Amino acid sequence: MFEEREWVVATGGERLDRVLVSVWTDLSRARVQALLGEGLITVDGEPARPSDRPRAGAVVALHLPEARPADPVPQDLPLDILHQDDHLLVVLKPAGMVVHPAPGHSDGTLVNALLHHAGGLSGIGGVARPGIVHRLDVGTSGVMVVAKNDLTHRGLSEQFAVHTVERRYFAVVHRVPHLDRGTIRSSLGRDPDDRLKMVSLPSGGREAITHWEVKARGDRVALVECRLETGRTHQVRVHLSEAGYAIVGDRAYNRRDCIPTAALRETVEALTHPMLHAWLLSFTHPATGERLRFTAPPPDDFLALCERAGLPVPPVATGPRSAQ
Repeated sequence: MFEEREWVVATGGERLDRVLVSVWTDLSRARVQALLGEGLITVDGEPARPSDRPRAGAVVALHLPEARPADPVPQDLPLDILHQDDHLLVVLKPAGMVVHPAPGHSDGTLVNALLHHAGGLSGIGGVARPGIVHRLDVGTSGVMVVAKNDLTHRGLSEQFAVHTVERRYFAVVHRVPHLDRGTIRSSLGRDPDDRLKMVSLPSGGREAITHWEVKARGDRVALVECRLETGRTHQVRVHLSEAGYAIVGDRAYNRRDCIPTAALRETVEALTHPMLHAWLLSFTHPATGERLRFTAPPPDDFLALCERAGLPVPPVATGPRSAQ
């Protein structure tokens, strides 16, 4: 069984795999590229390539196959579920857990745990990413929503695309911002010198917007809250680092001038992941229309560092509540 979709190109000249992500927001760029590679996307009846730049008026057709059973194996792993219904789950991902299988991480992921605890998940994300609407980096802890069916997946993906999902993070950063708050805007893309990292680019890339506010100041460190207007890969980590306030424990984006005090040095050097926690997630339930809000406090190592650094963390309760 196939789902048939068509789209008429309004303005020609754009690379096909990039523009289709904005047209069909429920599909990731990697998923679009995979469909192109399988010949399931055509332009005026001919198989298309990711780099094609169709003319205005061209008809792009998609033959989306029915979701196949996910390859990842269900595993009975600890999973902190904040909410579950017939349409979605909200979970608290621990730092150190990979979200979905990838090279070097074939099991032990959040997807493996979800398949055991929840069974059926949406298939839009592809075979390796059932149910996954958005991601957190392996070293980032926090609240995530997962779709159980394709309709819910599409509804949530649309909210992420138009930026109506509220996402707030706590981060402990090196150095202390002089201002109380601000906004960082840039175009994020792959670092041309290190493909594992992201960087702000003078041209190209994707728009990224982070609003930040200082919650507490200490000696050479501060507690910052970030509200994401967009959700690009490594967005908070890159933006804070490039602003001069790299996240404590983030070895990928640490700066040479980010040196902790002697009292904190041993604690900081022992950290195994960035001190970044997604403490709040709010969205509209695609099936009920209810606005939901989920929160969770940072993990113990985050709180312990804040205590040693004299950074009071705002109290956060674990769980859901209606945001109406």
